[in-house]
Amino acid sequence: MFKKAAEAKLHQRLSGADRKKLKRTVKERFPGASDADIDVLLPPKVEFSVAKFQNRVHIYSLEGGFPMFFDVDGRGTDIFPTVFALWMVPELLPAFILKGGEVSRYVIGGADLMFPGIHVPAEGLPSFSSGEPWAVKVPGNASPIAVGVTTMSSTEALKAGLRGKALRILHYYRDSLWGSVEGHYVPNAGFLEDAVYGDPALASSSQTDGSCEGTEADDASNYGQNDSGNKEVGGSVDETTSDVLDESGVVLTAQTDSTTDEIVSGVNDLKVVNDISTEEPNVQHTLSAEDVDKLLDKCLLQALHTTVKDKDFPLPGSTLWSNHVLPCRPPGMMLDIKKSSYKKLSKWLQAKSSTGLITVREDKHKKETVLYSVNHKHPDYISFKPEKQQVEKIDQSNNHGPKESSSNKMLEVAEIYKPSVHVNPIFVTVGADTSKLYTAAEATDIVFQYVEKEKLEKPTDKTRVVLDAILCDALFKGAIKKGTTYPTEIHKKDIGSTFISRMQPHHIVTRGSESVVCKGALKTIQIMTERRQGNKKVTRLSGLQTFLLDAEALASELQKKCACSTTVAELPGKKGYEVVVQGGVIDGLARHLIEQYGIPKKYIEVLDKTRK
Repeated sequence: MFKKAAEAKLHQRLSGADRKKLKRTVKERFPGASDADIDVLLPPKVEFSVAKFQNRVHIYSLEGGFPMFFDVDGRGTDIFPTVFALWMVPELLPAFILKGGEVSRYVIGGADLMFPGIHVPAEGLPSFSSGEPWAVKVPGNASPIAVGVTTMSSTEALKAGLRGKALRILHYYRDSLWGSVEGHYVPNAGFLEDAVYGDPALASSSQTDGSCEGTEADDASNYGQNDSGNKEVGGSVDETTSDVLDESGVVLTAQTDSTTDEIVSGVNDLKVVNDISTEEPNVQHTLSAEDVDKLLDKCLLQALHTTVKDKDFPLPGSTLWSNHVLPCRPPGMMLDIKKSSYKKLSKWLQAKSSTGLITVREDKHKKETVLYSVNHKHPDYISFKPEKQQVEKIDQSNNHGPKESSSNKMLEVAEIYKPSVHVNPIFVTVGADTSKLYTAAEATDIVFQYVEKEKLEKPTDKTRVVLDAILCDALFKGAIKKGTTYPTEIHKKDIGSTFISRMQPHHIVTRGSESVVCKGALKTIQIMTERRQGNKKVTRLSGLQTFLLDAEALASELQKKCACSTTVAELPGKKGYEVVVQGGVIDGLARHLIEQYGIPKKYIEVLDKTRK
């Protein structure tokens, strides 16, 4: 599940109600955990955040970005602790003990756990049901290295002769979720000892452990041979390379033996300190005010270099914070001005203004600090080197929808504008093409180029623009009632929106390599349920061509999803086709279009004629 790194589509802090709900869910999910254990995992005085991913996975983390729980479907029913959390409370989950270091090679490589690789005590395996969360441990070490769910019950496992897959691994040591722990500074992390790689490997640990002597050690070396029919782990451990297999049995990587030994030896050194006080995490995971101040300065300089433009001035402080500073924070990191030494946004901006980096003033009417300019010659600005924002591709391997269909590619809807007769003179003056389509940002740049070329900025007030005849006609001709005096100047923050409102709106819809340009507003998808003879319900979908959806492919997919017959027919008197589904499935179809095809909710129109 976490084999590849992915960028979260949303980060947000949990509210008090959500924190209580998460705590109740964890207590219900893990009834064996004591209140002290819950306080260790969910410290009462530490902020929590949730990261939501494209494949519906939710990750709940401490303030510093340390993941504690993950929800595989985002519904709050299948919540699992991370390996990091299990190091703090090792007995939170029951655990399978591996036979030796040879088996751990596969587990920390992402392969599922097979029954031949599990150490079976003399009294036999404990009772368990299918779908239960279990951890994986190595011999002689209380620190789990993986978390997963059982694929069958203990009764079924005994009937199968303890063969086949025992645990479907969801998260393991050194996967991308664990990488989010290593990628953050851990202040005073007394509950974890530094892992020193290169020490004796797990193989040696398994030889000295009394539970892994004799035939069990031999079984561990034949872990893959005992289950040759299962492709999760196949073959014995090679002397030079070890193959890491995915859930479908495909070889993902061929790791060298030295690389695998390094990781395995690191697992052996992981230890848990039992005397963890419930108050320690409050200190460990909360950044100091000095650290938050440094992070604020870094994000501000990153924003000033990358996203803040001169045409944006004057820029309200709230807009600077939400649209520029916050997007520049490191991935997974929460940024709260109240945790800094400034406590308020206005005080922080005033402090930066006193250093000469920026110029801010107080808006007496709106009671808000406004940014007016940036000193590009300031030493802090010159010495700062902006970082490139890295965007990882989302791993959607767990989505079970049709993957090869072009209809399931991500939908993008963008609003673009075409120059009209009103604004054509502006485009001609700056040498821009009047037949092209422009985004809102590009159109705004055009009008500011004209202002700069004609030197229309008011000398006594840099925030206002003096209107000449051409610019005044472009912005207001035909839009002002007769007898009303035309304005002679306009504020900079209003010139862009006014200029765009005088252009012809268009929309470009892109799905994969296909795109279509629609003039004016987009036509919505209509989903309508009505009754036919015999009191039967049918649901009609129309307007699919606007969003590049193939009616035939969608009808075939809905036939399987809804378990009912579907037909495709031409729209009477209109261009395009409609999909007719037997039955009143109006809610399910709308949800399917949003989740599987990325259709924005505002573009779906629902009408149920069967309801009174």
